[in-house]
Amino acid sequence: MAIRASIPLGLALTLVGCAVPEARLRAGLVRAGLPKPLSACMAERMVDRLSLKQLMRIADLPKASRSESIEQFLHRVRALEDPEILGVTTSSAALCATGLAH
Repeated sequence: MAIRASIPLGLALTLVGCAVPEARLRAGLVRAGLPKPLSACMAERMVDRLSLKQLMRIADLPKASRSESIEQFLHRVRALEDPEILGVTTSSAALCATGLAH
């Protein structure tokens, strides 16, 4: 019986482990100046495509200078000098912006 009880707990911990990076990234995108719906959509896509370290780098972009547009935000992402981060962020922004427009 002890094994059965630990399976749901293990599953719950795994789900929480995924939710925390996504929530942190979503909050970081909002702090960077992106709209909440766009940030939520992007974070959901990006959390499955980037490492935890990469997600933290994006979430920790400077908070003092808010982006006035997606292009300005992507310019700051480009400054991280990580082609994978830039590619995933750019494609997520494009797909989410298009999806939110309809």
